[in-house]
Amino acid sequence: MNETTSNPESTSNPEITPKSGPPSRTADVLVIGAGPTGLLLAGDLATAGVRVTLLERREHAADTAMTRSFAVHARTLELLDARGLGDELVALGRKAPVIGVFGRIELRLHRLRSRFPFALITPQYHVERLLERRAGAAGVRIVRGAEVTRLRQNDAGVEVETAGEDVWTAGYVVGCDGVRSSVRRMVGIGFPGKSVVRSVMLADIRLTEIPVDAVTTNSNAHGFASLVPFGDGWYRAIGWVAGDERPDDAPVAAEELSALLRRVLGSDYGMHDPRWISRFHSDERQAVRYREGRVLLAGDAAHVHSPAGGMGMNTGLQDAANLGWKLAAVVQGRAGQPLLDSYERERHPVGRQALRVSGAITRGVLRSPRNGLTRRLREVGLPLANRLNSLTATGERLLSGIGIAYPAPRGSHRLTGRRAPDLRLSGGRRLYEVLRDGRFVLVTRGRPVPETEWLRLAAPAGNLPGPLLIRPDGHIAWAADAEDPEGLRAALRNWPVTAA
Repeated sequence: MNETTSNPESTSNPEITPKSGPPSRTADVLVIGAGPTGLLLAGDLATAGVRVTLLERREHAADTAMTRSFAVHARTLELLDARGLGDELVALGRKAPVIGVFGRIELRLHRLRSRFPFALITPQYHVERLLERRAGAAGVRIVRGAEVTRLRQNDAGVEVETAGEDVWTAGYVVGCDGVRSSVRRMVGIGFPGKSVVRSVMLADIRLTEIPVDAVTTNSNAHGFASLVPFGDGWYRAIGWVAGDERPDDAPVAAEELSALLRRVLGSDYGMHDPRWISRFHSDERQAVRYREGRVLLAGDAAHVHSPAGGMGMNTGLQDAANLGWKLAAVVQGRAGQPLLDSYERERHPVGRQALRVSGAITRGVLRSPRNGLTRRLREVGLPLANRLNSLTATGERLLSGIGIAYPAPRGSHRLTGRRAPDLRLSGGRRLYEVLRDGRFVLVTRGRPVPETEWLRLAAPAGNLPGPLLIRPDGHIAWAADAEDPEGLRAALRNWPVTAA
């Protein structure tokens, strides 16, 4: 028996049994945390027929002050499209087909081979509202004001107690409860790392002059500054004065932020009427593992990094898309623990990569050159790098998530593990439309096998060298260069594509 609780003097018991008092509540899966990651995961599980309860510490949905993310990248938009939400979200934001990095390198996202060749600039709360609506429609029970204070597990399940002394039991728990995750702490998973930058100013402001670009950003010897629109007349201002290491609770005045904007952006755009202003620090941390028994981690509970590049929320949503169908298959008895183990094996390296990419951007932007030679090298070298298509194309694929591929077994087809493009299918459909019910999709000519509850068949509209078996998360599970009945049968045995 493994018990973890907020009380360090607690002891273990041999079995999970409901305590006396308030009645226990049960679910197949408890998701802790109603941010974007938790909402997408809970919605996916419920859509697959899993009984899900989502516990959230906050009494109310996130407000604008809690919105840290503004960028939704191409791969995340594809995953939202596979849930019928992509176009609706795009209508709420502003497209940025080009993103500046280091103030000089431009990532030309319009070159991406995606239905969404841009970064979408829209506040996080728009994403949360769409995902919460979807989760509720799928049958997810969302309980707010439920702060987890105790967690224990054994081979049969997990028991969670909240501050109100309610007891919840489930087969699995997924901690999506952010950088200060109680779930991660309670199961004893380490979260090593360090602070990358301190004393970053953050404010919501109005502007008299409207910037031309979707995101206005720059860095120089004075520091870094950025303006991002909410879309309703408000702007998020982010600024850091070079060398400033004051703590988060140090006072910050609007005049200080205004002066920084003028020094770095050339104008404060007539900023006025800040509705709030504060400081924060940015950490780089990653959980040493994403699973402890029947407890898993996703999103900021598993990894956190600087906001540079806007990769945080996107990486978390992609965690959820990877985990949801796997956990559903295990809960429903269609797959064993090895499939669930593959979640960490596939996503931990992606989280590590996100730390490296965002960290490189942060260090390049926020830490100004200390001498003339270094500054001159950056002035000459970065424009040169901007002209090297191979370098910037790699950056575009990394930042957008389009280039993410998962490890494939030795001897697999070269496409195995890669993201599947949004193929045109017969009847005028697209692959990501067919993926909306959360099943595997076999794209092939003819009908070599029957459809099942968890397998759809689709015919390509154009040329397709050989069949493709697409996972519910839009990655390729198996491929062949020509029809291969024996290889297909083996692939179907290896994946949970039959009903329990």
